[in-house]
Amino acid sequence: MTPPARIAAAIGILDDILGGKPAEQPLVTWARTNRYAGSGDRAAVRDHVFDALRRRRSYAALGGAETGRGLMLGSLRHKGEDPAHIFSGVGYAPAPLTIEEAAHRPGPLSDAEALDIPDWLEPALRDSLRGDFTSVLETLQSRAAVHLRVNVAKTTKDAAMAVLAEEGIETTDVAQVATALRVTAHARRVSASRAYAQGLVDLQDAASQLVVLDLAPLPPKARILDYCAGGGGKALALAALAPDARITAHDGKPERLTDLPKRAQRAGAAVHIAKSAERLAPAAYDLVLCDVPCSGSGSWRRSPGGKWTLTPERLHELEGVQVDILNAASSLVAPKGRLAYVTCSLLRSENEDQIARFVKQNPQWRLIDTQLYTPTADGDGFFRAELTRERGQG
Repeated sequence: MTPPARIAAAIGILDDILGGKPAEQPLVTWARTNRYAGSGDRAAVRDHVFDALRRRRSYAALGGAETGRGLMLGSLRHKGEDPAHIFSGVGYAPAPLTIEEAAHRPGPLSDAEALDIPDWLEPALRDSLRGDFTSVLETLQSRAAVHLRVNVAKTTKDAAMAVLAEEGIETTDVAQVATALRVTAHARRVSASRAYAQGLVDLQDAASQLVVLDLAPLPPKARILDYCAGGGGKALALAALAPDARITAHDGKPERLTDLPKRAQRAGAAVHIAKSAERLAPAAYDLVLCDVPCSGSGSWRRSPGGKWTLTPERLHELEGVQVDILNAASSLVAPKGRLAYVTCSLLRSENEDQIARFVKQNPQWRLIDTQLYTPTADGDGFFRAELTRERGQG
């Protein structure tokens, strides 16, 4: 495919997404109906689409319309390219520019437009991020790096890097995260690599790994519950960190755990899967980790559609779910055990405010530590709070 043909394909996919379809659906449909497109074409079209979704407001302002065509026009103008060279109508290229499109000159952008966030979220993000507001949101406009977690129960960083290099997968050390590597070339080869098949590495964001590492030290033979396990990435990271621990994974949507047995086998990890919350023993776990459903604002680089579908009503609903999970999970913590509350959110209402409310309503619990991990080149945004129960059960 030529570069103009790739942009034409991205325009059609973006129109489907803007019409309400989840991003992956039109991407998969396009790939299946355009078998002539090679892997490089599919990757390039996907990059166009996700870049446009991350910068949806600013590209729409630059392109003159919040349509697939407008976003791709805005993308070219943002990069300093003349859209007329792409929008030529020749072959599979997009149709030539209209008079209005060629003449469009945007006025000054508001902060929310320039930083690609909805207007209603700007005050909350400013309050939550304070002096980091602009730099964090600029970070979220760019593509996230691909990170690997080295399975330290099986290998070392250096050994894993060497095995990956044999298959042309280039990596670099993430010095501040003891288990993390950043993939710098041929990331799409990872899932088919020998290092991945043998459980030497797994795909996991570096900051997500750091959240787990910061839960150390763990007591010998710790009983650990990953209460909102999702795909089980943090449960597997905990298993590598504490090989003598008994780790249980649970999720309110059990179908999310379908692949965990296969992943655990590959990693050489023992992870027990709880079929339902009713089977979880009260006051039985030394550590209960709750990576709760949230706005996902710390990971908008990976899932940019989330910031455009989030509404005040949905955020309020999520905050209610977080309260329910905190209350349920707290009853599962053993005496002198720890409760770890984690989000991939940057919003104070989902983070500090939730913990302050919980401690106020449950004075038998004491806050040990909190940490906001803002998005960087080496990780998404996360929030972690650790609590312990000082007396009674609650």
